[in-house]
Amino acid sequence: MKKQVFKTLAKINKLILPSFTKKGLDISKASKIQLAIIGWRAFITKNSLT
Repeated sequence: MKKQVFKTLAKINKLILPSFTKKGLDISKASKIQLAIIGWRAFITKNSLT
């Protein structure tokens, strides 16, 4: 059940949140909000795969 919730969240993230890797964002120059989005996406992706 938990894994399915994270898989659903990962699909929603892919549709709604921006992909900073495609935009070529430099992590050292990212704003706090961009870092929070990157962290959130990483957390959801990690939990959907395990």
